[in-house]
Amino acid sequence: MRAIWSGTIGFGLVNIPIKLYSAIQESDLDLDMLDKKDHANIKFQRVNEKSGKVVPWANIVKAYNLDGRYVVLTDDDFKKAAPEKTKNIDIMAFVEESAVDAMLYETPYYIEPDKSGARAYALLWSALKKTGQAGLGSFVLRSKESLCLIRAGEEVLVLQKIRFAEEVRRPKDLNIPKLTSKPTELKMALSLIDQLTEEFDISAYKDTYADKLMKLIKAKAKGRKVAAPHMKVVHSRAKDLMSQLKASLETKKRKAS
Repeated sequence: MRAIWSGTIGFGLVNIPIKLYSAIQESDLDLDMLDKKDHANIKFQRVNEKSGKVVPWANIVKAYNLDGRYVVLTDDDFKKAAPEKTKNIDIMAFVEESAVDAMLYETPYYIEPDKSGARAYALLWSALKKTGQAGLGSFVLRSKESLCLIRAGEEVLVLQKIRFAEEVRRPKDLNIPKLTSKPTELKMALSLIDQLTEEFDISAYKDTYADKLMKLIKAKAKGRKVAAPHMKVVHSRAKDLMSQLKASLETKKRKAS
């Protein structure tokens, strides 16, 4: 893996030299866009909507539409507004990891210590693992300041980028009904949840779409035809909620036996 950031973690008066590595990778296939007629690659151009002519990069500026009027920004403007570039992640506070809403979670990165910071790295990992706490900090990545949590993963510290509060939309504009349930229905739902409860194991779930698409690509390359799967629509015979819950419980029992 290639490091995407290097610097230090500020932990009290302790500085831990570290490197960040992306902890995720996409499972999608890399597809190209071609012309249907001759399979030539499609190239995208920057076209002036008034003249219809291609605009070179040197003539393109960035602007913000402020009340119907464009305010053009220069490179100097971006530099003035950019956060101070530092190579340090300052832990501002420690918070309960379970108290952070999953809606705030963004991109995870693995943290690798420099040899000189191995002991301090191990100490921070052990302390976070034991307490269930996470270090809340900020750092600058690609000229943008980001909030982050530093938490104890499996034998590695993980930096989890998190969103600012203003980046999460509120559901106030949604038409959500008043959330109440009948006691009998709730009891039945709890029984169903109890029946379906199992230990979480993410490795049991696979992204099968990319595999199926690759098999289809290889089959087409060999001239074979692949039949499209038929979508199955299952209609519930029971109309009322209580009957549906009872039928769900009975279905689970039959599968278990």
